[in-house]
Amino acid sequence: MPVNCKFYLKAAFLFLICLTHPEKTEARETPGQELKRTLELSNRFPDSAFVLLKKLHHKALANNDKRTIGVCLQQMGKICYAQGHYAQSLDYHQQADKLFRQLNEKNLLADNFNDMGVVYYQNFNKKSSRKQYDEALKLYKSTNNMIGLGETYGHIGHLYEKQQRYDSAFYYQRHALSEYQMAGYKQGVAKIYENLGSIHEDLVRYDSARFYFNESLLLYKAVNNEVSSIEVVNNLGDILRKTGNYKEGLKMTRKALSLSIATKNEYQQASAYRDIAKSYNLMGQNDSAYHYMELSRKHLLHLYSDENNKQMSFLQIVYNIDKKNDEIAALENSRKLNLIISIAVVVVILLLVVMGLLTISRQRLKLRENIAIAEKNEQLSRAQQEQLEHKSRELTTHTLQVIQHNNFLDSMRNKLEEMIKEDKRDQKKQLLQVVRQINQNINHDQQWKDFTQVFEQLHQSFFDSLKAHCEDLTVNDIRLIALLKMNMSSKDMAVIFGISQDSLRVARYRLRKKLNISQGDNLSNFIQTI
Repeated sequence: MPVNCKFYLKAAFLFLICLTHPEKTEARETPGQELKRTLELSNRFPDSAFVLLKKLHHKALANNDKRTIGVCLQQMGKICYAQGHYAQSLDYHQQADKLFRQLNEKNLLADNFNDMGVVYYQNFNKKSSRKQYDEALKLYKSTNNMIGLGETYGHIGHLYEKQQRYDSAFYYQRHALSEYQMAGYKQGVAKIYENLGSIHEDLVRYDSARFYFNESLLLYKAVNNEVSSIEVVNNLGDILRKTGNYKEGLKMTRKALSLSIATKNEYQQASAYRDIAKSYNLMGQNDSAYHYMELSRKHLLHLYSDENNKQMSFLQIVYNIDKKNDEIAALENSRKLNLIISIAVVVVILLLVVMGLLTISRQRLKLRENIAIAEKNEQLSRAQQEQLEHKSRELTTHTLQVIQHNNFLDSMRNKLEEMIKEDKRDQKKQLLQVVRQINQNINHDQQWKDFTQVFEQLHQSFFDSLKAHCEDLTVNDIRLIALLKMNMSSKDMAVIFGISQDSLRVARYRLRKKLNISQGDNLSNFIQTI
């Protein structure tokens, strides 16, 4: 397994220990002890680590704990990367990226940028890899995170080394070394010494390469990092072999083999067997070279087979977890749907009740308004009826007064006419004048105006219908019709008009013609039906 894969698994389990057993990580273990125990767990149980992370992730989702969700996704991405599932790893890191941006967690976001940079590099996308590292640098500088800066500078230097741009590679590795030294982070310093040794080895500067590898080995031993130590010991064996010191190089490689067997690191065992085979080949001992090369091949085949099995097992675990989570999510969605439906039913019922109450309330209010309007209309109708009755009484009284007034005047006129017939010639002129004045008062226009005004108020619709029936009626015709409407007797009508009954019959005849009343139909009945 590549060293960077082990690093990510180690980091994932360190995170798990901190989350699941915080009491064990608080001042009870040194960082070196925690790192060693986590390394052992990560090498042996990556599947279990992923399962635990999935459980923590699901619990964090239920609690809407975005920070924990993001960290779980990031760590799952690291495990997927270590297992060789780069697409899935990148997906987890990108999901974590969104959450860290929302939370403005700069250091976590920068860590995640570095992780994505490694994934992009592994997929030969150096441009995207460098972009992630640059983003991480900006954030680490803003938080003055020296360890983060050292790691990112180291990644950038590694990019340049693989492009054989060694000046730039040295530049960034030295920056990384400076940051780690200021932070007092021995593990980081050891890694940079190893990187510098690798660059010098590429440049065939074997003395400088050996110096940096030795410095790196001392620091790895100081922090008990056996896995990284094996790789450095192997590198020292390569330097000795390349400089012609085959025996010393073989001893160093055998030391690396012993360490890899002790730590059950099959990848380093295969590498050590291969390097031993190279040494024997250079020493002319081809039988031994073939033997160790065959051992290396067998270990590599077993390693790849084991890795494939682990990957298949890991994929099955991921599938089972996703399937279980989907089932749980479906069950929760079903429960939520049932809850939503229940709430919706209750809300609809409440709305119906409220609407019913509002409808009843509005009906009651409308009923009260209708009752109030009816009462008001009734009061108005009574008032109008009373007013009409009052007007009718006024009209009747007025008519009776007119009749009495005219009867009195008619009586006076008759008496005066008899006096005129007498032989007293000296009074005749004066008496004639009095008679003329009485005649003038019998049909006084003001009285008729008052009468007509009151009558029209009482019988407005009657007059509207009358006008529609016949428009060329005279004032006297209308007065006659009004008296007929009141069922006035012919005698009284003659008195009111101050004419004889014969004259009244002529007036009635003319009115019948104007109204187009058929022969035999009663005028009074016709007037009453209008």
